[in-house]
Amino acid sequence: MTEYVRVPLNVWNSLLASVETEPAPIVVTAPVAGPATGDAGFAFEDYGKLYDFLRVNKMLGPKISASEFEGCDTVIRACARGGWGISWVAYALATTYHETNGTMQPIKEIGGPAYFTKMYDIQGDRPAKARELGNLTPGDGARYPGMGYVQLTGRGNFTKATAKLRALGFDVDLVAEPHRAMEPEIAAVILVSGMREGWFTGRDIDDDLPATGPAGLTQFTLSRDIINGRDKQEMIARYAVDFQTGLQQGGYRIAA
Repeated sequence: MTEYVRVPLNVWNSLLASVETEPAPIVVTAPVAGPATGDAGFAFEDYGKLYDFLRVNKMLGPKISASEFEGCDTVIRACARGGWGISWVAYALATTYHETNGTMQPIKEIGGPAYFTKMYDIQGDRPAKARELGNLTPGDGARYPGMGYVQLTGRGNFTKATAKLRALGFDVDLVAEPHRAMEPEIAAVILVSGMREGWFTGRDIDDDLPATGPAGLTQFTLSRDIINGRDKQEMIARYAVDFQTGLQQGGYRIAA
């Protein structure tokens, strides 16, 4: 029986350094279980094999940068805190990969104050959309554009995300400090909570994917409506299959 052990912070930092600087495969001599901060989190028989696979299939290779590693790691940890099975984690990673153009880092919607005012402000060109987003005060459109791993947009969504984050123990007020939606850990919680609770389209991740065990291409394809209708659904499904394969090769499971 495999024994899962926690990895001290200095060992974890060494793993990160090897991703950034070494082209050779990562080798983790003991299985990785949970974040260095100590919560139950996730477990891998060999965490490095996930990244070895991602290098080989060139999604994040042939060399994985520190920011790519940190992005993947942050999303996986957020998923594991919610007890997510392998297909759900794979689809979260695939969504992040697509929405961030492969950087695995939070992004801000392209545009400036004039554009955001036009698109999202109560005094802009789409007041009905502004009301839908909770942007009832002039200036909200420019203050709450899309940010994060997925495009959290509008005062109403920033308010909802704040309540969720506080319930999970985060000391954050995204209404007062919307720029914090760009922090990777916060962006990952928003991604996971939104996918699980149907924030973005009303559909959530268990509508099409199994809570435990792997999923197939068709199931991943149907899951795009969690985020954005059918936009690029086949391409993102293929990403999810690849991430799922990498997670399987690493021996991903939820830690007991």
